[in-house]
Amino acid sequence: MKPLVSIITPSYNSTNYIGDTIASVQAQTYDNWEMIIVDDCSKDNSREYIKGFAEADPRIRLVELEVNSGAAVARNTAINLANGKYVAFLDSDDLWHPEKLEKQIAFMEEKGYAFTYTKYQLMQENGEKLDRVIDVPDEMDYKTLLKGNYIGCLTAVVNKEKTGPFQMPNIRTRQDYALWLSILKRGFRAFALQESLAYYRLVPGSISSNKVKMAKQNWKVYREVEKLSLVHSMYCFAGYAFNAVKKTYLKK
Repeated sequence: MKPLVSIITPSYNSTNYIGDTIASVQAQTYDNWEMIIVDDCSKDNSREYIKGFAEADPRIRLVELEVNSGAAVARNTAINLANGKYVAFLDSDDLWHPEKLEKQIAFMEEKGYAFTYTKYQLMQENGEKLDRVIDVPDEMDYKTLLKGNYIGCLTAVVNKEKTGPFQMPNIRTRQDYALWLSILKRGFRAFALQESLAYYRLVPGSISSNKVKMAKQNWKVYREVEKLSLVHSMYCFAGYAFNAVKKTYLKK
């Protein structure tokens, strides 16, 4: 049998996008999955909207937080409930290519990899695909990841049986980056399937769209999460800044 994949999806005021996100999961050629959506006290009608999908498809589970707690808590709540051998991440405004799980799980099963990621394509807020694919290195270890996060959260898949239990640190943003670092710090390496298998939505006003805030959060990961020295943090931050500029301006 195909191994079960647990898909981790945090939700907050996601009515505008999450229907398409769920549809992209239901369109997967790989059908042995569970999608755990954790709603973080949305103020719109996200919960009722998602309930409709959950009632129609038993593979979809909605968990409702009682207190607004942030994306890290929402993701960790889903991770704790995950039953799958593999854990995949997909935010409520992003999409997957129909063969994403089929290809990536086959890649991991064949190679015995614990952690993989893929390329991904950018799209406008309205879902229009842009002619821009984010390239990724073939593999990353802890030291190289410190200099730049090329592992898009929407592309990451982790074999929980190999890595053991894991959690995201409870920080406002960059929780995914901090988690990747914590896994690789234990000696694992992350490997790329060199295909574009996901679509990242550019949403104006999001935290990830603010480069200054993202840079500050990266620095916070170095100093407060990874506990790097000031000199080491400055060295890594220089690498991060260079790679961020390259990713922004030199990609086709």
